[in-house]
Amino acid sequence: MSEKTPDPVFDFGPRDSADRTLDVQREVEYEMPVDRLEESQPQCPFGTAGSCCDICYMGPCRVSDDDQYGQDRGVCGATPGTVVSRNLYREIAGGVSAHSHHAREAVELLSEIADGGVADYEIKDESKLRTIAADVGVQSDGDVNEVARAVADAAAEDFAPGGETLNWIQRMPAEQREHLDEQGLLPLSSVDQQASRALAQTHQGNDSDTEHILGSAISAGIADGYAGLTMATDLQDIIFGTPTPTNAEAHLGVLEEDQVNLAVHGHSPQLSEMVVKAARELEDEAHAVGAEGINLVGICCTGNELAERHGIPLAAHSLQSELAITTGAVDAMVVDIQCIWPGISDLMECHHTQLITTMDYVRMREAKHIPFEEETALEDAKQIVREAIEGYEDRQRRQKYDVNIPDRSQQAMVGFSDTAILDVLETIDPENPAQPIVDAIQAGQLRGIVGIVGCPNPKMREAEMSEKLIENLLAADVLPVVTGCIGHIMAQGGYLDPGRVDELAGDGITELLHALGDAAGLDGPLPPVLHMGSCVDNSRIGNVIRAISEGSGIPTRDLPVAASAPELIAEKAVSIGTWALSLGLPLHTAPGLRIEASDVVTQVLTEDLKDITGGHLIQDETPDGAAEKIIDALDERRAPLVDDDVLASADD
Repeated sequence: MSEKTPDPVFDFGPRDSADRTLDVQREVEYEMPVDRLEESQPQCPFGTAGSCCDICYMGPCRVSDDDQYGQDRGVCGATPGTVVSRNLYREIAGGVSAHSHHAREAVELLSEIADGGVADYEIKDESKLRTIAADVGVQSDGDVNEVARAVADAAAEDFAPGGETLNWIQRMPAEQREHLDEQGLLPLSSVDQQASRALAQTHQGNDSDTEHILGSAISAGIADGYAGLTMATDLQDIIFGTPTPTNAEAHLGVLEEDQVNLAVHGHSPQLSEMVVKAARELEDEAHAVGAEGINLVGICCTGNELAERHGIPLAAHSLQSELAITTGAVDAMVVDIQCIWPGISDLMECHHTQLITTMDYVRMREAKHIPFEEETALEDAKQIVREAIEGYEDRQRRQKYDVNIPDRSQQAMVGFSDTAILDVLETIDPENPAQPIVDAIQAGQLRGIVGIVGCPNPKMREAEMSEKLIENLLAADVLPVVTGCIGHIMAQGGYLDPGRVDELAGDGITELLHALGDAAGLDGPLPPVLHMGSCVDNSRIGNVIRAISEGSGIPTRDLPVAASAPELIAEKAVSIGTWALSLGLPLHTAPGLRIEASDVVTQVLTEDLKDITGGHLIQDETPDGAAEKIIDALDERRAPLVDDDVLASADD
């Protein structure tokens, strides 16, 4: 582990928007992601363009449609279109695997609850259970455990071949589902089979038809959206409760020097919900070692899950996870799945923090492994909390490193689930909750909606990509809704503060947010940016789009709605974006998808797809340019819905 300066420095001074993560990472004594990014320069242009093929040992081959770079064929004869589309398809398959595995764990837990096999979990949202049952076509009346068993069985069927397509595809907007069926793009009946087919289809010597590979990639994205994202969120809401708007604090300033600080990091509420319960039960043990209490804080998407259901502080996004340890205040960090950066383990030898892994397929150097099982969930969680209490004792005993907590925190309103949003709209129009949104579009109050998702990428943080993009959208009367670590960025920057609506939003959307706040019974407007949860909770955005589409009769591919991953990192973000394209939405990414080396793939995704799913790809790595292109796409869809006077007023 490299050292740079004698002491860590945390000077989170006032800042209008950015979280200053990169600035601070440059100041601390330990090697941080920003340092590793700088050391990796220049990054391989062939990898960036998607043109490096290493699926066989005749290569690696570097191919491109640009004569200045690489060959026009691989050794086997693969074209740039073949190579780029195969690489993209494999990225999507990685995302499908990650999300569907997450969903499978929720299925197994619901199944055990239905059978009475676990004592520490229960069904907390029976109404949603019955709604989902009816939606996927299984028993929705009668004994709650019988309904839970029927829903769990229907979900489990989506992991085994047999039917025509996925049961959870019924959660897709009906008109778009029929449209995709006509295009031959609906996924296989097994999400596992869909993921494994990607590897088989792209094996050396198999499919080389660029357009056919891209069609399969779209099908995989649909599978991810429903047998991954939507299923996971549906079942988690059933088991842990559907979030409603609540207040929470954000930023590293939520750590407390005189308390046991336990950071929960990852994505699975099955673990974090039990840790919440265990921490409450073990407060006396913390007091016994001199601590004032147990301070549970969330990192990454687990932070979103805990904040939206319990108001627990959002301590850090994934890019700040290493930074959290360098404060010297984190007594234990427990991780489950996804976005657990390996650099965390490098810091363990220099700090008292106990790193704890819990999942068999997620292990780390320097970590203590405590297997987490549903049958013994609360006892496992108590063991984790006791590790944190021991960490606090060690911190008090050693005093080797000074505790250095930045004086920075920010209030945020979080937890706008699809149910919460639709309940507010139903208050305005009980007959058709979609109508207030359509009315706002037609009146010129609302130019469009953009789902902004994903992670903080150190490549894009320097430009304050997410903050500036969202500021541009708000000023143009576009409503941003966010999930994942972008939610942390928004919370830390004050964009989830209702008090900033008049400052950040255009006149039209300001009026709308005040009206929605009144309908929600709040003492003021909704916040300028709506926090909808973790990255699997992108499905909540899909559910709102479905309600608007089916309530208004407007196909999703015609709605002024778009998606953006302005700081794209992971394969799962690529699969989420592909799902958005399948819904017929314009999709923006930065960094751009790795397709530059193929003119064919670029043409299909940026233009031809408009006539297939209705969606298309937008690539721009500047916040101003991205906002302009997204707004243009929204305006093109909005034009048929409003009269010329409204359009002219918006343009002015």
